[in-house]
Amino acid sequence: MKNFAITGVAGFVAPRHLAAIRAVGGKLIAAADPHDAVGILDQYSFETRFFTEIERFDRHLEKLRRSGDAERVHYLSICSPNYLHDAHIRLALRVRAHAICEKPLVINPWNLEPLAELEAETGCRVYTVLQLRLHPVLQALRERLRQSARRHTVDLRYVAARGRWYAASWKASAERSGGVVTNIGIHLFDVLLWLFGGVQDCQVTELGGTRASGTLRLERADVAWFLSTDGADLPFALQPGGRSSYRHMTIDGEPVDFTDGMTGLHTRVYEEILAGRGFGIGDARPSIELVHRIRTAPGPVLSIA
Repeated sequence: MKNFAITGVAGFVAPRHLAAIRAVGGKLIAAADPHDAVGILDQYSFETRFFTEIERFDRHLEKLRRSGDAERVHYLSICSPNYLHDAHIRLALRVRAHAICEKPLVINPWNLEPLAELEAETGCRVYTVLQLRLHPVLQALRERLRQSARRHTVDLRYVAARGRWYAASWKASAERSGGVVTNIGIHLFDVLLWLFGGVQDCQVTELGGTRASGTLRLERADVAWFLSTDGADLPFALQPGGRSSYRHMTIDGEPVDFTDGMTGLHTRVYEEILAGRGFGIGDARPSIELVHRIRTAPGPVLSIA
């Protein structure tokens, strides 16, 4: 049995990681979050040590490392805010645990190389969660596209409506989240690059706190994209407790629906990691470089702040 720990356990995405840890037969032995509303932990274990201070969490993991293989943490799952990801990855590697980090692995691409060097020094891996690459619809689509030599026209729209709380949270801070293109767009840009190849040209037409749009010329496709956290951009009425997101992609005018099939993808990510096939720094790099390029693009764009 492998031992797991987790940071950011009170956050939005953490329950998917907790469910995945249980599904792969892992043992959750430690968790950390500055917020103490983590009663969800009782659904997984009554013995999980919980810390609200990362320094005490770090000290505990180091103590476990020195206690032998049966006691130490083998994997640290990282669900903390984006700007803390690289620090928590370094924590994992210091205590000789593999890191399983939510997207984005880092906000700025120059932080990837030090992590790769630490991987080499420690022998531990840095994995990231690119779960859409494991979606059956997108995997089948990729196989079809690889058999075609034609150039494609793609339109991608993603609206993830967020309430007024969003503007008061770290997610609305460009410095801490990377803004809308990083916080909600990173996994979609990763899929585009995975499907259609590297970036040849990038134009940004809007870059604001709640919306962003532009065009990409990829190796095998011309892409128009739009991202938003504003419920007014949904093609249907937004109601509390109702549907609040809209994903729409067309390729050469044909719709690609990958709304269904999302359940369990984090578990698939964990299964791949434990089998030695997880996504690493090299897989994450292209989309991180792209969103940084979008955020820093010159031209008549709105302020990201």
